[in-house]
Amino acid sequence: MAKPSVLVLYNQPLLPNDHPDAESEHSVVEIAKFMATTLDGAGLRASMLGLGPDPGSLWQDLKRRQADVVFNLFEGNLDNTETESYVAGLLDWAGMPYTGSPFQALSLARAKHTTKYLLKGAGLPTADFQIVHELPAPACTLDFPVIVKPATQDASVGMDQESVCANQCQLERRVQYILLTYGAPVLIEEYIPGRELNVSLLELPELEALPPLEIVFPEQKPGAWPIFTYGGKWQAGTPEYDRTRSCFPTDVSAASVRKLNRLAMKAYRLLGCRDYARVDFRMKPGGQAYILEVNPNPDISETAELTACLASANLSHTDFLVRLVQQALNRRHAPKPTFMPLRDSASYNHGGHPEHGGKIEEDNT
Repeated sequence: MAKPSVLVLYNQPLLPNDHPDAESEHSVVEIAKFMATTLDGAGLRASMLGLGPDPGSLWQDLKRRQADVVFNLFEGNLDNTETESYVAGLLDWAGMPYTGSPFQALSLARAKHTTKYLLKGAGLPTADFQIVHELPAPACTLDFPVIVKPATQDASVGMDQESVCANQCQLERRVQYILLTYGAPVLIEEYIPGRELNVSLLELPELEALPPLEIVFPEQKPGAWPIFTYGGKWQAGTPEYDRTRSCFPTDVSAASVRKLNRLAMKAYRLLGCRDYARVDFRMKPGGQAYILEVNPNPDISETAELTACLASANLSHTDFLVRLVQQALNRRHAPKPTFMPLRDSASYNHGGHPEHGGKIEEDNT
């Protein structure tokens, strides 16, 4: 029996090396190479495809290569972030199983402001916020300090020490910068002081939340805000990178762990994530937890925060990657929904089911 073939799909870097956001985009190439090598070593037949701005090449390669499954590392093009979910939709349309979350979850989470509306509506704790679409920036309705972010970017793109604003003048300057650099909308959030904690979730196949990992900002220079900036995440050798580290396990109380895990699982289900995800929190000194964002397509490279937590689930990194492939392959063989032929419209009374005489019965469960 032939080994399953896996196509490792990633976004082909489009930014020049000297672009300030190039690190986040170019790193995915090395990650994709590592994933392909690891899957090959685990007994699968892995190949790689870097996808640029032309979606037609994906369609052609899927037909040409006849892979059994796609290992989806595509994070979208920086100049058109919606492409992250477009690609998942194309894979669904092609009937090609792939690892990770479906396009609905990717679309919802990519728009941070949309996610926050959903979290608020579901009664899940998240910082108060307002949205700006154009200049001039309106008067801030939140208590200062606030943090200003591009609403549709991820990987800390657009985040630096100037992101935290202590007054209206700073806010207006930052909103203008984000609008001109990344476009609308701009997300303004209440700044939450306290600890930054990430909860990774696995669904292989049962959903479980792993113990939290903490992002620590020690030895801050005077006046610096303890936030996870782009430099702290990507720019090795810079002071912010050197002062930012991950801590796992962390000394969060058992009660707080249970609360964080419960909230993370609810957020995961709310957005319709699949296979794995990460939910980021800020926790105030008094223990109040706030969801910063839900990431249905987090970094799962060998050095990622999620990977650091895998041992708590008795999984090696290789085991995790192989399980993702196996689970996606299982979806290929899952039964498809069947559709009943349309009946005479008269048999449907006021939109209800004919067996119920047109009445929609209440579900009291």
